[in-house]
Amino acid sequence: MFDKILRAVQEASDTLREQAGSLGDNAKEKSYQLIDDWLQVFPKLEVYGLEITSLALGVAISPSLEVELKGKHEQFTTNYVQKILDENRSSTAITSVFTTIKTTYALHRKIYATLKEPLIVKIRIKLSPEIKVYIGEPIIQ
Repeated sequence: MFDKILRAVQEASDTLREQAGSLGDNAKEKSYQLIDDWLQVFPKLEVYGLEITSLALGVAISPSLEVELKGKHEQFTTNYVQKILDENRSSTAITSVFTTIKTTYALHRKIYATLKEPLIVKIRIKLSPEIKVYIGEPIIQ
């Protein structure tokens, strides 16, 4: 009887291990596909005036790509950002980046602070992408 229970537990454990491995492989594949999709976006962001200053790949169960881009505030006027958004309605990635830039500038204007160079955009691509926009060089990173 004890042997039957032990075998059942072992079989269940093996099945769980296989499923966990499969889930890990699926997460990796989805992450790499997402990273590959974003790699097509970065040259477009450079055309719009955001220069890539660093790129890092994190390898884990769910891989990630972190990219930092810099620009100058004078180039990213409200009209220019809106023009980019209008031209790229079908691109979720570009729309996400420039909507975040637009929102950051709007919030910054509300506090009447001086614009400090540079404009920094950090993008972390993983199963749930993350975009951060900095006005000025962040001290805490």
